[in-house]
Amino acid sequence: MLGRIGAGCYRHRWATLLGWVVAVACLIMLWTRFGAAAQDTFTGSDPGQTLLNQHFARQSGDTLTLAIRSTDPIRSVEPRITGALAPFRDAAHVTGVSDLHVARDGHIAFATVQFDVTNAPTGEAKTLMADATKASGHGVTFALGGSAVDQAETPYGGASNGIGVGAAAVVLLIAFGSFLAMGLPIATALMGIGSGLSIIALLGHIFPAPSFSPIIAAMIGLGVGVDYALFIVTRFREELRNGNQPQDAIVTSMRTAGKSVLTAGTTVVIGMLGLLVLRQALMNGVAIAAAATVAMTVIASLTLLPALLGFSGMRLAGPSRFSRKQRHGTQTTARSSERWALVVQRHPVIAASLSAAFILILAAPALFMKLSMPDESAQARGTMGYASYATMVQGFGPGFDAPLIVTVRGASAGNLPAEIGHTPGIAAVTPPVTSTDHQATMFIAYPTTGEQDPATNALVNDLRAHVLPSVAYLTGPNAGNVSFANLVGQRLPWLIGVVVALSMLLLTAVFRSVTVAVKAAVMNLLSITAAYGVLTAITQWGWAGHLFGFPEKMPVTTWVPMFLFVILFGLSMDYEVFLLSRIREEWDATGDNARSVARGLASSARVITAAAAIMVVVFLSFVLTPDVSVKQIGLGLAAAVLIDATVVRLVLVPAVMELLGKANWWLPSWLGRLLPAPAAPAAGAGAHLLGADEPRVPVR
Repeated sequence: MLGRIGAGCYRHRWATLLGWVVAVACLIMLWTRFGAAAQDTFTGSDPGQTLLNQHFARQSGDTLTLAIRSTDPIRSVEPRITGALAPFRDAAHVTGVSDLHVARDGHIAFATVQFDVTNAPTGEAKTLMADATKASGHGVTFALGGSAVDQAETPYGGASNGIGVGAAAVVLLIAFGSFLAMGLPIATALMGIGSGLSIIALLGHIFPAPSFSPIIAAMIGLGVGVDYALFIVTRFREELRNGNQPQDAIVTSMRTAGKSVLTAGTTVVIGMLGLLVLRQALMNGVAIAAAATVAMTVIASLTLLPALLGFSGMRLAGPSRFSRKQRHGTQTTARSSERWALVVQRHPVIAASLSAAFILILAAPALFMKLSMPDESAQARGTMGYASYATMVQGFGPGFDAPLIVTVRGASAGNLPAEIGHTPGIAAVTPPVTSTDHQATMFIAYPTTGEQDPATNALVNDLRAHVLPSVAYLTGPNAGNVSFANLVGQRLPWLIGVVVALSMLLLTAVFRSVTVAVKAAVMNLLSITAAYGVLTAITQWGWAGHLFGFPEKMPVTTWVPMFLFVILFGLSMDYEVFLLSRIREEWDATGDNARSVARGLASSARVITAAAAIMVVVFLSFVLTPDVSVKQIGLGLAAAVLIDATVVRLVLVPAVMELLGKANWWLPSWLGRLLPAPAAPAAGAGAHLLGADEPRVPVR
């Protein structure tokens, strides 16, 4: 089927190209006109927030904290401060500004700016920030803090996508030595990402997604899109150099590399859709967004790329701009890879033990991982958000940056404010306020610890379990984050089980081997735990954290490990699929396990190295973004791919496959009868990935 699709797109390349251009242009136009707005509330179904919305409409939106520091006592400059608050009271969507709360030292105060909408517009936040800057001076400093300020100062994204594309282009140029061969994977990936991002913006009306979902989707789409096109272009180039005509080369490339792309892309989609197991609205949106983008990059690789290759004709068969050097490097890489495989096969126990020990050492810090949503202490120094946080901590303690909103059904809260006020870990409680319809009451409790402190999470869970009656609820961003962390802890084992089981089922069907599927799952889990360990050491322990732009030691963001798992389990399968595809081809041809592993590794080492290098530079480019959670995702992905493509694929996999011998391809007869029959071998299926001019290295 893939061969027929490739041949059809090749023959009708003008129609295919035009169809893609028109479709992407229409999708982008629909995106700009009808795209859904992002939602960043992880609280899900929150009865406390519902009560606020119904009875305290003016207090149900976002809040910003205006922190004030004065060299003179606050009370002596209060008239000036009151005048400076006028622009905040008159701003659109602002329903009120609270009275001043003055710290014990008399030189620090704060007021709360209340919005009537969630996800306050970034433009309005910037206007209020400008008002705060304008009002500062003559010994008084105003600093505005809150989620809207953070989004305005450290937005998701930035120049990382452009940097990633540029870095990928450099790697492709070095790998191919041809501007044409470099441009085709980039063009294919960008078309796939453009269509995918447009689709997820439209799907946002059905599956709301947070602001970072397009960044995550673009990050994954760029990495896999370039890699998938790279594998197909590489195979097409070899077939031309083997003397095949372009159409025949397209068919063979699609039946071999195209099949691997389809399998690898499906595993990534399965991994992302595993987030649906959480049954959390915004996580559903992220899952759909990333899966749709990856699916579109796969479709682009299997349809648009054959058409583009048709326009290239025989030009990709010619020598590269670095022809002699590249040919020498190709031969050297093949010989080195095969010799390395033979060394590993001669000492499989030592190789497997040392590589596994190295991975476990990297993974060890993950045992001490702490999870929390980042607060404003994680903001870059010099930002207004961090200045507001620092002022509040100095004057009132870290808990005033993590308020807990308590809502109660009825016109009175009774003794509940006093009970909560006497709970260990509570610094202060505001007087209760009754709604105008006398149907609900609300007040705010301030913990003694900050949002990132595990003690705050424990306090929230304790209040819910032992203090709050059935008619009272904890709500607000901090309580919502704790609820989300509890949800992740409860359902993460189910997510892992579903993703691993479905991926193993797919690999068993593709490679007709239970052993291969189990081994791939174990290898992927090792790579992921190693990435967790590296991430913990850098962000939480602060090892070289400043090199990656982390302003201080901080917990790992609550949703990051979950995202890393679903993304990495799919991405790690990419290299496993491409490596095992070559090994399986050799096994089908020779039936010799040692020869198959050595030659499969030699034939795929160079292209897997290039693919891994592309992913590493793409993911590291996202470390340059200002948002610390996106930094963590980029760092974790880059670390995992680097470990997976080197230690795992070059040492652990060949060592384990040598130890297993013919058991690598074990498949129970009853299961073999249930699985689809294997396809007939494709023409040229045994050709090497490195080109027709590559000499075969004898296997001893």
